[in-house]
Amino acid sequence: MSIPAKKNASPVMVVIAFATVYLVWGSTYFFIQRAIEHFPPFILGAIRFIIAGGLLLGWGALRGEKLFNWSHIKPALVSGFLMLFIGNGAVIWAEQSLASSLVAVLVSSAPIWFVVLDKPKWKENLTSRPTIIGLIVGFIGVILLFSEQASKALGAGKGHEVIGLIVLIIGAMSWAGGSLYSKYKSTSTSATVNTAWQMLAAGLAFLPGSFLNDEWSGFQLQEVTASSWFSLIYLITMGSLAGFSAYVWLLQVRPATQVSTYAYVNPVVAVLLGVFFAGEHMTILQIAGLAVILLSVLLINLAKYRKEQGSATDASAAVKNKALMSSRQKTVNA
Repeated sequence: MSIPAKKNASPVMVVIAFATVYLVWGSTYFFIQRAIEHFPPFILGAIRFIIAGGLLLGWGALRGEKLFNWSHIKPALVSGFLMLFIGNGAVIWAEQSLASSLVAVLVSSAPIWFVVLDKPKWKENLTSRPTIIGLIVGFIGVILLFSEQASKALGAGKGHEVIGLIVLIIGAMSWAGGSLYSKYKSTSTSATVNTAWQMLAAGLAFLPGSFLNDEWSGFQLQEVTASSWFSLIYLITMGSLAGFSAYVWLLQVRPATQVSTYAYVNPVVAVLLGVFFAGEHMTILQIAGLAVILLSVLLINLAKYRKEQGSATDASAAVKNKALMSSRQKTVNA
């Protein structure tokens, strides 16, 4: 999928891509938890991303795209490691001990880390009152969720759940950092090839982890249930090939503020699936934390949207003024 100009992006394709990112990504939390019932976490990550990345690379080869350009591959490897190995790997690892709905709510804090880590935009973002308020509100939401879950886990002697919470926050930060690195450093003109190398980088990074964690010694392929196999296939085809590809493509044909709205929908989808199909329970404080985090994302994106709209209006006015002055000058010369 080569990068098209924004004006050439089909409205139908944009709608389909948004629907894919909204619904499919929200559902992946549920299917990850189903998959790790029989697939160890590092093995799951390795299989998922090596297969998905290999399929995408093969598709790029069939399309005649240039696959092996180190200046394109290097930033893809770095962003893939940060986004998919650390970011998504944190989700896989944490769901061994935490409910998928809670994991999705904490991961929804990613847009907060986008603002914090986007150094070139610090001056613009950190001088905006709505953005500052959004950051403060978002951190309050994260603290609400973290403190409640950590207190319950420590009280029950489940220290591994606290570690899972910390890993999730690090994962959300890494996802934001990897996305920003890809945004500023990527030189590839093909979303397909860029995405393929990102996935292969993550998949290959999961392999050493699977050996260090001694996962292969106890893994019995014949014991994997049909439910876990289906979940793995869903994660490869829908979560990676469709969902992540749609995300990368949308970043290149639509404003980032629009694309980041996935953060409003994903946790809601994940919570509904977890509650209705996995028997999970959301406490009042967890629901409040979700609402607070989503409010913070709304405030941050609203400030960015107004900024973009203002810039677009100013640019349009400048073009009109220039055209008007040119017309007057021609009249005078005539």
